Amino acid sequence: MLGVGIIGISSAQAQESDTILLDPITLRVENAWGSVDGFVATRSATGSKSDTPLIENPQSISIVTADQMKAQRVESLGNALRYTAGVAGELWGNDTRGYGLQIRGFGVSDEAFYKDGLRLKGTDFATFLSLDPYGAERLEILHGPASVLYGQNSPGGIINYVSKRPTGETFREIEVSAGSFNRYQTQFDMGGVFDKDGVLSYRVTGLFRNGETGVDFVNDDRIFIAPSLKWQPDADTSLTLLATYQRDKTGWGIQFLPADGTVFPGLNGKRLPNSRFVGEPGFDEFSPTLAMAGYEFEHRMNDTWLVRQNLRYSYLSNDKQLGVFGGGANPNPDLSPGLDPDGHTYHRYVDAGSSTLGNFSVDNQAQAEFDTGPLAHTLLMGFDYQYTDYKDWGGSGTVAPLDDIFNPVYGAPVSDIISYKDTSTRQWQAGLYAQDQIKYDNWALTFGGRQDWTKSTILDKLSHSETEQSDSAFTGRVGLVYLSDTGLAPYVSYSTSFYPTLGTGSGGETFKPGTGEQYEVGIKYQPKGWNSFVTVAAFDLTRENVSRTIGNERFQTGEIRSRGIEVEGVASLDSGWDIKLAYAYTDMEIRDDGEGTGGNMPSGVPRHRMSLWGDYTFKSGVLEGFGAGVGARYIGSSFGDDDNSFKVPSATLVDAAIHYDWKNMKFQLNASNLFDKQYVASCFNRTSGCFYGEGRKITGSVKYRW
Repeated sequence: MLGVGIIGISSAQAQESDTILLDPITLRVENAWGSVDGFVATRSATGSKSDTPLIENPQSISIVTADQMKAQRVESLGNALRYTAGVAGELWGNDTRGYGLQIRGFGVSDEAFYKDGLRLKGTDFATFLSLDPYGAERLEILHGPASVLYGQNSPGGIINYVSKRPTGETFREIEVSAGSFNRYQTQFDMGGVFDKDGVLSYRVTGLFRNGETGVDFVNDDRIFIAPSLKWQPDADTSLTLLATYQRDKTGWGIQFLPADGTVFPGLNGKRLPNSRFVGEPGFDEFSPTLAMAGYEFEHRMNDTWLVRQNLRYSYLSNDKQLGVFGGGANPNPDLSPGLDPDGHTYHRYVDAGSSTLGNFSVDNQAQAEFDTGPLAHTLLMGFDYQYTDYKDWGGSGTVAPLDDIFNPVYGAPVSDIISYKDTSTRQWQAGLYAQDQIKYDNWALTFGGRQDWTKSTILDKLSHSETEQSDSAFTGRVGLVYLSDTGLAPYVSYSTSFYPTLGTGSGGETFKPGTGEQYEVGIKYQPKGWNSFVTVAAFDLTRENVSRTIGNERFQTGEIRSRGIEVEGVASLDSGWDIKLAYAYTDMEIRDDGEGTGGNMPSGVPRHRMSLWGDYTFKSGVLEGFGAGVGARYIGSSFGDDDNSFKVPSATLVDAAIHYDWKNMKFQLNASNLFDKQYVASCFNRTSGCFYGEGRKITGSVKYRW
């Protein structure tokens, strides 16, 4: 997994032999796990579990590089996905937990979140989605079903967080920043070697943040550190140790607001500010601790065989979760929860909880490269195993409503907390998979299959009962790409997925695993001599056995279909331009949900999303080192509920940056939502299910490298 090669010649000077020694030149060779200069990555392992050119993968893959994240000054997973086709990262606005993700119209959560190819499973109350993106070399999004390589997950796709690793180079940087909402942050990234031969190399990445958010009374403090160590005794063997620790001290940035006063004017003609907090300042806390440690081992046995083992243990603790939320039960049973007909009294409820989780994951792979006549094969065989053990406790209480949500007065007492959940859950997943990538002349064929076995047991300490559920499934993928000499690569693929649904319906029936099936056609373009990449994809994706909860009834029925077109282009040019373009058209339909909304579009899914970011840096002249970037994001209108009874308006947002490199320093100023557009990111009902998007945020930073 070396990403850097050194061509050596020393400082230029004439010797007695008239030999001229030149300064060392560092030649970067891109691989699927290493760093990328600029916005363009051309190789990935997420879609194949092998170091494969993007153009040869018969499925759409988006990559957000570390340089793009730096240029746009992202501070969360949702921030990082803003300029990615077919992906939404901030449907729930200021949610500090990282929820509110969507791929190809399907909502995704921790079932779709991976770090270095191993899933980061969360609990019913907390997840790893808040993992800081500063520790990522890149974020890779595989669009569509991915169970053939990864087992149980959403049909929408997966997000793979590729960690920063030792590079074999010596580098150091430290950066301080300050910005809106009294946010102050220090971050550092340092690496080097312990010996002159580079057998042992290291890297340490970390940050410390103290600050608030755009929501009143909600802090967002963080400690993050990620050390890594690589041992590479020769070119055929490497062992990389990776660890991460993150401690957050924050509150509930997500606010459940009514449509009247956000999407629509209230009865008084006013709208709520996007900073409105509907909880209680003294009863608002969410402070998870994330920790993980593992290794990646790789050994090439000969010219044909290569073996890998990736292993990790992850820990998640959410020891204190407190909050008061909008949408509490109305004492008048004839009225909906949330906002009263008087237009200003807003009902609330109290929720508290705690969670602990331990997860062990291991993925064993054997890869063979060989020829059979004119066919060149890359055969991958693997067996992975995951065990997760977590405990969740939840309690609820009551609190008085806000007498006037437009002019709130806080300080209402909170009732005693009564437990409604106390469970201990254990889950196992084992998967056996195989994949062959075959090349013949200009053709590349990929096909594979996987058999999964899953088992879950849930001990309910309140009812003193235990339930057990086992599922198994076979999933597969086949795809064909034609690699033309012009850089154009049309492709076609078919893929499937499955995801077990725990629990039973209100009638006692055991839920079937949810399944996904996708047909995709597209074309990829990697023009010769240009550092750029373009993907155009059309897909037809169906999800079956969808489970839903309405009131106290939980049931499983029907299917949802998503069809669409995605266009994504990225370029980093020698002239100084970095460009990212993305567009998605998504047409979703609830085919059957048992509630009479068949034919409707699910809530929170815009038909159109479009974004464009451009950044130019002067390479010479008086302004050498100075640059500026500007981006625009268009979010189309979406329905505010599954009944399609109202619409959330579209919004256009502008982001900008200016930066200046001087000697070993870089000065940068970023603004997201530059014109402070107040907009609703999404709704799922009218009474208490609307979420504001983030308002204007300005951050200035100074970086020193040595």
